[in-house]
Amino acid sequence: MRLLLVEDEIDIQGVLRTSLEEAGYVVEAAADGKTAEKLAMDSPFDILIVDLGLPDQDGISLILKLRQLGVRAPVLILSARRSVDDRVRGLEQGGDDYLTKPFALAELLARLRNLLKRNSPPASEATRLRVLDLELDLLRREATRSGQILQLTQQEFVLLEYLCRNAGRVVTRSMILDKVWGMRIQPDTNVVDVHIYRLRGKVDGPGQKPLIRTLRGVGYVLKDR
Repeated sequence: MRLLLVEDEIDIQGVLRTSLEEAGYVVEAAADGKTAEKLAMDSPFDILIVDLGLPDQDGISLILKLRQLGVRAPVLILSARRSVDDRVRGLEQGGDDYLTKPFALAELLARLRNLLKRNSPPASEATRLRVLDLELDLLRREATRSGQILQLTQQEFVLLEYLCRNAGRVVTRSMILDKVWGMRIQPDTNVVDVHIYRLRGKVDGPGQKPLIRTLRGVGYVLKDR
């Protein structure tokens, strides 16, 4: 399991990282919001731990921004803020659980296990998507084409997952903005076109059958045959 730890107190970060790695997690750590955002967008994580008292921004602002950018992994908030209002605000603004400092490591690990279990798909739910020789592993958050792993960012994976779930059907820019970014912005923005261009460059490599098609003035379709 890949875990992103966002904690600005270096001593606490070091202790937590060591303990989490001993518990079996693959840990990436950040001491500020900007670094955390870059790490979260460069590669997918299964779960995040976010401290609210970051030096460059409030942890709540970071969580909200990551949610807007398509990060769906569960978030455990760490904070010295103990009031009911603070806990409610954290949970309402994108956090999935809230743990106040100081805390016992055993409780932290138990809460992480609970969040991962809660966010795991039911056994009956498909954990892989396949379109021709393109395959998405939804648990590992990995995509392969002809057996070769595609180096996708978190946002590119979410976009490709949406296209795969709608393989053979045309999806408009507005649909993608709504379902992938989880927000509505001006439909004439080029953010979708830019991400599709980058994604196509990774999915439709030289010598491979093109899968991602553009229907000019309409939208996009992932061809399934």
